[in-house]
Amino acid sequence: MPLKNNVMTLDRSRQVAVQVHEILKERILTVTLEPGASLSRTALQDEFGVSVTPVRDALLRLQEDGLVDIYPQYATRVSRIDVNHARQAQFLRLSVELEAIRRLIAESPAETASALEHILTQQERFADPATYDSFDAFDKDFHRVLYTRSRNPELWKVIREKSVHLDRLRRLNLPMPGKMQSLLTDHHEIVKAIKDADTEAAVSAMRRHLSGTLSIIEAIQVRFPDFIQDEAGRVSIAGQTIREWA
Repeated sequence: MPLKNNVMTLDRSRQVAVQVHEILKERILTVTLEPGASLSRTALQDEFGVSVTPVRDALLRLQEDGLVDIYPQYATRVSRIDVNHARQAQFLRLSVELEAIRRLIAESPAETASALEHILTQQERFADPATYDSFDAFDKDFHRVLYTRSRNPELWKVIREKSVHLDRLRRLNLPMPGKMQSLLTDHHEIVKAIKDADTEAAVSAMRRHLSGTLSIIEAIQVRFPDFIQDEAGRVSIAGQTIREWA
């Protein structure tokens, strides 16, 4: 969004709190706002040129999303990435997308493969760390096809809402060497199996694909120790494991 006198210009025809929420959520999901970062309500009011109410409402919505922790009269911080939540989102995606593949292979394998190939061709153009925003957007488009073509578009919305911690893990994983090429290889295998109407191969490829980030969670934790909260609610800081905000 454009800036005027160092204040972000919002669309006054839309609810201000909704826009502040959308902007902050995008910053958190892309790790522009890092896990553990403190959010100043006063600074946000100044940045967006708004009163305290829309900022408060936006932060409360982010808390409902599981993306910020609000400590009344103390601080508001970007939540650390919850591995347990990420695992549940992965389980949900596996349940839906594997069944979607089975249905699409039974009903329209050639058409589905063609739609996926079209997106994959565009995604390959952005397989560079400098353009991983676009790469990630096409990655989401690739998977959205499975939901829309299997006549489950509303489930895609649910998946997006439930995947905020998994998305942030993927964001940390994506720039790592070889990750983009690995995703493209997976996508090509999925497309080929669907085109060949090979259900077993397609399901196997998708299962492996959706399990990629969590299969290397320990490596991600080593690289970003202050960003990750494990299943026991603990975070590693400076080589020590402590309970979150204990």
